[in-house]
Amino acid sequence: MSGHNKWSTIKHKKGAADAKRGKIFTKLIKEISVAAKLGGGDPNGNPRLRTAVDKAKAENMPKDNIERAIKKGTGGMEGVIYEEIVYEGYGPGGVAVLVEVLTDNRNRSVSDIRSIFTKCNGNMGEAGCVSWLFDKKGLIVFPKQTDFDKLFEVALEAGADDVADEEEQYEVLTDPTTFIEVREALEKAGFKYESAETTMIPQTMVKLDGKNAENMLKMMDRLEDNDDVQNVYANFDISAEEMEKMM
Repeated sequence: MSGHNKWSTIKHKKGAADAKRGKIFTKLIKEISVAAKLGGGDPNGNPRLRTAVDKAKAENMPKDNIERAIKKGTGGMEGVIYEEIVYEGYGPGGVAVLVEVLTDNRNRSVSDIRSIFTKCNGNMGEAGCVSWLFDKKGLIVFPKQTDFDKLFEVALEAGADDVADEEEQYEVLTDPTTFIEVREALEKAGFKYESAETTMIPQTMVKLDGKNAENMLKMMDRLEDNDDVQNVYANFDISAEEMEKMM
């Protein structure tokens, strides 16, 4: 299972998702506004905006909030200029970590992110030090009760790269450029997904246990809790048994 997905499962088990819904909304509004500013306010002609809006709807964000965020973006977002930055580094046990940031203050962000890495027994690296370990992909996740053979057939016919049978779910992987097209084809065929997003999939995994596992989860929590951080990707793997010990 991908490190990113593993983290999603862990968050769900920890019950952290609901507690941070307000923060999720704030980050989504920022992403919608920036996407609208860069590519226009029509989601049908702006794939990045379409993905952000779909994500907001999946989080049950009210329609008014979404529309206001688009208007803010197309209106020029007076007084606020967000910069997109990717920070890279190593977590406990040599885990590769990518942190995507949208910030109006680069100095504040780099200081905050560096501090989180250091406090959680990791260290920030140079640009490019770990990004080569990840592939950008569309990822659509389905529950195990889904008809795998039919899913496989429809997904590949729609242009998906692969359909994987993972421990707790089925994963459809696509090229980022065909992500929306494949997702829509699967929806049309009657499949109901659990999540759909463009993400960074690690090529290799690092197994963690004990103190390293604890520190890694602490790092992910603190990074995601930072207002400037939009996404965090990492190639760690923590076993279910190890998770039970920490819960």
